[in-house]
Amino acid sequence: MRTCLLRMFVGAATVAVSQLSFAGTDIYFNPLTQSSSVASPNHINELNGPWRAPAGISQENLTSMAEIEADANQSVVRAPGASTSASMWDMVAFDPTGEYIFIPHESPFGAGVSRYSVFEDSNVVLFSGDGSGVRGEPGTWDNDYGAFDPARFTPMGTVITGEEWSGEGRVIEILNPMAEPKDIEVRELDSFANVSHEGIMFSKAYANVVYYVDEYNSGSIYKLVLKDQNDLSKGGQTFVLSVNDFNGEADAMWNDDVNLNQPRTGRATWVAITDKNGKPSTKVSPFKNGISADPRSNPDTFGGRIAADEVNATPFGRPEDVEVGLLANGREVLYVAVTSEKSVYTIEMRGKNRAKVRILASEDHTPKNKDFPATTGVLNSPDNLAQDALGNIYIIEDAPNSSDVGGDIWFVRDVNSDGVAESLDHFLSIQVDGAEATGMIFNPELPTEFVVAVQHPDSTNLDNVENGFGDALWRFDVSGVVPPVCQKYKKRYWWSRVRTCSHNYDSNFVRRLAYSAK
Repeated sequence: MRTCLLRMFVGAATVAVSQLSFAGTDIYFNPLTQSSSVASPNHINELNGPWRAPAGISQENLTSMAEIEADANQSVVRAPGASTSASMWDMVAFDPTGEYIFIPHESPFGAGVSRYSVFEDSNVVLFSGDGSGVRGEPGTWDNDYGAFDPARFTPMGTVITGEEWSGEGRVIEILNPMAEPKDIEVRELDSFANVSHEGIMFSKAYANVVYYVDEYNSGSIYKLVLKDQNDLSKGGQTFVLSVNDFNGEADAMWNDDVNLNQPRTGRATWVAITDKNGKPSTKVSPFKNGISADPRSNPDTFGGRIAADEVNATPFGRPEDVEVGLLANGREVLYVAVTSEKSVYTIEMRGKNRAKVRILASEDHTPKNKDFPATTGVLNSPDNLAQDALGNIYIIEDAPNSSDVGGDIWFVRDVNSDGVAESLDHFLSIQVDGAEATGMIFNPELPTEFVVAVQHPDSTNLDNVENGFGDALWRFDVSGVVPPVCQKYKKRYWWSRVRTCSHNYDSNFVRRLAYSAK
């Protein structure tokens, strides 16, 4: 019903901006001024409202491990003996209708994918491994999967997920994601290089291009040009990004002495590691199954990592999530969160195999809450990225984990859409013990709504927390946000005064966001 009402409201006013948006608007909320304090497991905050949020932004719980496991008609992944990592709800994906959410489980073994029905409030496991895999031991994963992250609904109507720090660096495709669990069909995709997968994103400008990364402290950035844009299994040509002025060592860590002061911005080139048919052009096949390890000391590591080093791909400090957008100059841009560097990069596509790399935002160089009251929050471990229908980027931290200070979500203010932020604005702060926020994604049919998962809270470990709430999924709505208020006036003439603000803001943000629905 809610989807139908929004469609009626939007009507003929739908705009094409939702298909490929410029990268930013002005701020539309009053930013936070500090990070949250973390509460104890199963605290009322965890159960009723885990985030501090700007005035007018609502939050409600969709589901949790406690709710699912109390219902015999529902199912969820829980890896036996894995403590708070037993389920690990990570970067979720909406289907195009906004009615279903696919949840990848980043558990160390027995990983799988669940499908949550928003309208039925019900979760079912579509598939999972048998739990026989042993992290770091090749050859134990024939019937198992490890550390799935992310889930992505593809243009082909399938769902893909990849193994991150456990398993063998594989990408798995669910061919019929809307089927009953007993009928689900999955396959391994040999067209993707084996790496520590996290961010995977399809190009919006090129129907046959997919971007992904290797989440590693000497991690590379990859591009796959598909032979058949309608079939991910047909292979294609794989490239890695090499910054032209980088003169360090590709297999060294990003912060080793030999690399620490090397440039990772400027002009760059996509260097092929296969031919157009997917045949490796490197000594080690990028498609070799392996484990997440340092290739300098362990030859059993992922093939995609070794192949990238062979062609001098530029190493970044744990590239994690990616998003795709459009700059004001009309060129496609790839956003990459680089956790260890406390930065988010932009990679502007400049024609065949050419690119330009910039820093969108970083802890060291980007102002926070510009022209608004300052925040004491810091950009700590930028992990996931999200994008609203107007092209704004949000940065989700890998925090608090064991810290007493909550993890944050930041709004990237890039008003002129040039790929360099004017400000990082403090958007949300989580206050759940032992957790991190993951999987922020906007609803494709209700663009004022987004969901975020609470991953691996201490309450997931039922041995320590009786009746623990566990991993959970929350829905937010910005339609009621209280916009910034201008209260400063300047006297121009004796008979009048003209309002002038110390800041700009987007007073029509919610209306434009709602009208962006397809």
